[in-house]
Amino acid sequence: MHNNHLLKIAICCLLCCFYSLGSKAQVRDTIPPTQEVDSIVIDTTVVDTVVIRKTQEKIKNVPRSVDLMNPVVSFKRTKALGDKPNNFKVPSFWTNINKLGVNFSEVAFVNWNAGGNNSISALGKARFERNYKFRYIQWDNYMEMSYGLNVQENQKLRKTDDSFRVSSTFGFQRDTISNWYYSARANFNTQFSNGYKYPDRENPISRFMAPGYSFLGAGTSYITKDQKFNLYISPITQKVTFVLDDDLANRGAFGVQKAVYDTEGNIIEEGKNVFLEFGFLVTNQWETVLMTNTVLKQRLSLYTDYLRQFGNVDVDWELNIDLRVNKYILTSIGTHVIYDDDILFDEQTNEQGVVTDAGEPRIQFKQLLGVGVSYEF
Repeated sequence: MHNNHLLKIAICCLLCCFYSLGSKAQVRDTIPPTQEVDSIVIDTTVVDTVVIRKTQEKIKNVPRSVDLMNPVVSFKRTKALGDKPNNFKVPSFWTNINKLGVNFSEVAFVNWNAGGNNSISALGKARFERNYKFRYIQWDNYMEMSYGLNVQENQKLRKTDDSFRVSSTFGFQRDTISNWYYSARANFNTQFSNGYKYPDRENPISRFMAPGYSFLGAGTSYITKDQKFNLYISPITQKVTFVLDDDLANRGAFGVQKAVYDTEGNIIEEGKNVFLEFGFLVTNQWETVLMTNTVLKQRLSLYTDYLRQFGNVDVDWELNIDLRVNKYILTSIGTHVIYDDDILFDEQTNEQGVVTDAGEPRIQFKQLLGVGVSYEF
């Protein structure tokens, strides 16, 4: 028994020695000694902090598609994109809109008891917009053209629509919260070809630049953020009427000063080709969605002259409803109303060709209904 007791004590002493040696070795391994330059001095720091690391939890649920033993990315199951990736484009403050459209209407009769004439009509339209918007500056530009023709049985070709418009509006706002702008605007509109009072084809009642109208002025605009509503008010606007046809100018058409004749009908003084006015202009453009695929567009222009007859308002109002069938098929219903006291009707002349009655102004009305193709890019 005594020998066994001594053996146990010896074993304990050996274990304590091994433990002490292991602790010192760990200190030497974890804390490197520092040495001075002149003499070798080992500075040892005793660490008495025990760091306990938590054992990482074992993954319990491994998805079937995960391969933990083979971490290699594979593209065998990937599919190609259906659409081509969009290439990076430099941001632009310009908005471009291009619209082309053609409307058709046709009537044909074969042994039709009620009677009628075969006819076909076509109307082409084009609109191009270049709009700039950055912070306090907005610059809107557009050009709009339309031309229509009609052919009926036993009749010659006739014109049904003819217009050309260009507009540019520059606006500056004091902050980005308000919708009001300080604005300056320039407008111009005329027609492409001669206009006649059918069936008379010898004496045109209008030509290219006869008339032509230009508006130049400054004022204020109210433009919504989506640019669907635009109200322009200009208390200082110059209106210029061009009649660049001598025959129409001599007759005093569209408000220009007419020629002076003698008693025998000879011209003493030629008529003027330009007529200037200075007045107040209000314009409005509005676009809204009435229902699915149905858009209402309205354009209104009101002008009165300060110098001649203030309060006598010239009206130019256009209202259109577009019913879109699909991306390319479009049905259009529209009306256009014009009243200008400088445009006179029912002019009376004598045998010498001298105008005896200049006529009177009337309301001009046009209605349009057509189905056609529309393309926007």
